[in-house]
Amino acid sequence: MSSDLTDALLQWYRRHRRDLPWRRTRDPYRIWVSEVMLQQTRVETVIPYYLRWLERFPTVADLAAAPEEEVLKAWEGLGYYSRARNLHRAAREVVARYGGAIPDDPAAFARLPGVGGYTAGAVMSIAFGRPLPAVDGNVLRVMSRLFAVDEPITRPGTRRRVEALVAELIPADAAGDFNQALMELGALVCLPGAPDCPRCPVAAWCRARAEGRERELPRREAKAPSRPETILVGVIADGGRYLLARRPRPGLLGGLWEFPSVPFAGGARPEEALAQGLRERLGVAVEVGGLLTRVEHLFSHRRWDLLAFCCSLAPGSPRPEDREDLRWLSPRELGAVPLPAAFQKVAAALIERGAAL
Repeated sequence: MSSDLTDALLQWYRRHRRDLPWRRTRDPYRIWVSEVMLQQTRVETVIPYYLRWLERFPTVADLAAAPEEEVLKAWEGLGYYSRARNLHRAAREVVARYGGAIPDDPAAFARLPGVGGYTAGAVMSIAFGRPLPAVDGNVLRVMSRLFAVDEPITRPGTRRRVEALVAELIPADAAGDFNQALMELGALVCLPGAPDCPRCPVAAWCRARAEGRERELPRREAKAPSRPETILVGVIADGGRYLLARRPRPGLLGGLWEFPSVPFAGGARPEEALAQGLRERLGVAVEVGGLLTRVEHLFSHRRWDLLAFCCSLAPGSPRPEDREDLRWLSPRELGAVPLPAAFQKVAAALIERGAAL
């Protein structure tokens, strides 16, 4: 069964695979970049980012030599910025420890920052032909249907079981194509909720289809609801420029820039809480004016409600100087620093309001 299934899947993939930029190369760096970008992001979104990234950082050495802020700016809009920071750190380690050559040893590659089991399996199999499984969400869905896996795919034990099943099927002489074929089948045919079974090249081996359960599988455990958080934002103006602060590197959106913000737990007027929070965070006294804009932004695990207020320095308050974590920028200069999507919306509202350009 396994060899027939494998052959049918590979034949289908070689006829129907999409022409994607990262499929035109065996360069492990370029394949690695694509796999990191594709995590939790649609192919259509990734393609322009991938092409721009390789124009700016064509080799792992170019990436390693770049300042972190430039790397984060190139990533701006893709989200999950820890992916970019880890890729940057890993590139520096590749240059320092391996002379700029991506290690083809799976254990060595897996020790690089941000490289998990999926990324290691994908890069090692596609770039180097290593017969290692690469199990992403598409593969979990395909395999759970093929083998009627009843355990929720969100559990680590289920992922390990699926990895073992893929390892039994993967051909030693076509590991990269096989892993990509499973991913492609999940992306084009074995879709969430509505699998197109008549078009499936391996429908004859699918246990879920035989049992009439192809729409029931895979099973998922209910996700915890996103945690709501209210964030107060100070858009502090002085002489046609606005104060930007760098977020602490550990934590959410670390290393990116923002209009200074503070969490709000209630118990006071938002304007009072913002003024006090900015005094504690930055040592700056401000007068808080009217509401500039309200922004809702959803992360995977939390939901932000941003209240952005127009602010000015209080009379007699010293003007903070530019430093590593603070900058005064004009509206035209805001595009030069990496701003999270929520704060890009604040910047857009600022410009729409008619800020001095």
